[in-house]
Amino acid sequence: MHDTVLKAREEINILLNALTSESHIRTIDVRRLSAKLFRSLGNKNIDNVLAICQEFLDEQNWAMGVIAFDWAFKVREQYNENTYDIFYSWLEKYVRGWGDCDDFCTHAFGELLMQNKQLFSHVLQWTKHSDFWIRRASAVILIPMILRNNYDGINPLQITDKLIMDEHDLVRKGYGWMLKSLSTKEPDTVYNYLIKHKSTMPRVAFRYSLEKMDKEKRAKLMK
Repeated sequence: MHDTVLKAREEINILLNALTSESHIRTIDVRRLSAKLFRSLGNKNIDNVLAICQEFLDEQNWAMGVIAFDWAFKVREQYNENTYDIFYSWLEKYVRGWGDCDDFCTHAFGELLMQNKQLFSHVLQWTKHSDFWIRRASAVILIPMILRNNYDGINPLQITDKLIMDEHDLVRKGYGWMLKSLSTKEPDTVYNYLIKHKSTMPRVAFRYSLEKMDKEKRAKLMK
């Protein structure tokens, strides 16, 4: 086991021991620890960093997972043709909560998709996956590129079309969140889509989608 993983264990235990009975480790404290550990790492080559990230993830510990996904984002300037396979294997094996899914997909994995939009063809296939976390990820991963106006050549509504009647609530909330983000860039596109699907779209997704609409559009949609 890498020395950095052992050091992370020690530091996380210190944080745990400092807690009161009704408190929990704060994400901000884990991210500070992550930054400190990364600064102390000698070899920051992507192969070395992602290998250590794998060890963090193998710990099956929430805080270790936060560090792993944070480090994966820190080496974003070194992403290459092998990175997708590594990230997808993590998505399949380790993402088992909405926090993991959203952190990973709105940072490291979302950044990879922005850098290589041809990977969208793979993301489209995620919508058919038996694991609902991967189906949620297919929508959430688009949010960073949408918010940065960096989604040329990608039609987010292709994802929504495939997920619109998904059986799982967290998938519905995921694509609703994506549509909400898209509405800040293309309000008429999202408005027209919601008008078209108003009678069939699950209510939780519908309500998420219109949260950023102007008052007039929102009022018309809510009638």
